[in-house]
Amino acid sequence: MLQSKYFRTCLAIIAFLTILYLGSKVIFLFTPLVAIFNLLLVPMMLSGFMFYLLRPLVNFLQSKKIGRAVSILLIYLVFAGLFVLFWVLVWPTLREQIQNFIDNTPYLVEGLQNQFNKLQNDPSLSRFFKGDTDLATRLSEYLNQAITWVTNSMSNLIGVISSIVVVIATLPIILYYMLKDGHKLSPILQGLIPRKFRKEGQEILKDIDSALSGFIVTRVLLNVVLGIMLYIGFLIIGLPYSLLLAVISIPLNFIPYVGSLLAAIPVIIVGFIESPTMALWALIIIVVAQQIQDNVLSPIIYGKSLDVHPLTTVLLVLVGGDFFGIIGVLIALPVYMIIKILFLRIYEIIIAERVETAEPDAGSGAAAEIEIEVTKK
Repeated sequence: MLQSKYFRTCLAIIAFLTILYLGSKVIFLFTPLVAIFNLLLVPMMLSGFMFYLLRPLVNFLQSKKIGRAVSILLIYLVFAGLFVLFWVLVWPTLREQIQNFIDNTPYLVEGLQNQFNKLQNDPSLSRFFKGDTDLATRLSEYLNQAITWVTNSMSNLIGVISSIVVVIATLPIILYYMLKDGHKLSPILQGLIPRKFRKEGQEILKDIDSALSGFIVTRVLLNVVLGIMLYIGFLIIGLPYSLLLAVISIPLNFIPYVGSLLAAIPVIIVGFIESPTMALWALIIIVVAQQIQDNVLSPIIYGKSLDVHPLTTVLLVLVGGDFFGIIGVLIALPVYMIIKILFLRIYEIIIAERVETAEPDAGSGAAAEIEIEVTKK
């Protein structure tokens, strides 16, 4: 009975379900670990992000006979200088626009409704609004709800500030040791792989590292360049809050496909409140900048496609956002890339083993046939 495959499978399923049941009864033992994990998740994620972004600089400085620790400290000094420049040159304008936006928030809904009323009263456009006279009211209500949601979210400001303090306090330390000892992680992981598959494991780790590095570095370059192009375009047309809107668009564009749409919505709303013509020009600038990014810069910087279907990307973003919120949205695509590489390489290993197993059998069969023929002769 123990030699029956069906019986062994049933026992394995029962054992697995039993472990899950017993684990659910002692879940309280893992509550402190879950709390620590949630506390360190954002710093660890940002540290990994910065690790792949800064590792090429550290390796370059090390190739110039500069110690790894000294290279990291030099990079920290450069970042401190950039932060001072940002604080002196950029932050005053950005702070002023944020303050003006907060002060003018109550008038945004009123301005949007006034613009729609003007469009409805325009004889050349009134035929498009027939039978839908409440369009302006409904859109104003949606905008009011969005502003209310943002305002209510600010009630969690203390939690946000505490999280920022934790990130600022821990990120430089975690990042320092990642940059200093990150090259030692791959040999440690290879040591955990059985000797039979160590070569394949080394190739898998190399592929994952290369994919993550290429994805993070190129996304940062593309989004920063896109933000600069948007800011210049917004300045040319005189769009209000141009710097604030350009800064907001940079992190939103890290969300594949959906992020560009989310970044365009506040720009078009602010432009439309100013005038419909301003909204049209803002939309043109967004489209042109996106086309330059997708058709000119991406082929140059990426070098090769990520080989992820657009529909798959959208589904990953939706699933990641549903399970883990904004963090899930940001890490959905990198996690998918890792899983895809693991699955494909493991599948190749399994197929290769089957081929190697089948070849000796075929050879022994052929040898047996030859031996029978010789015997007959």
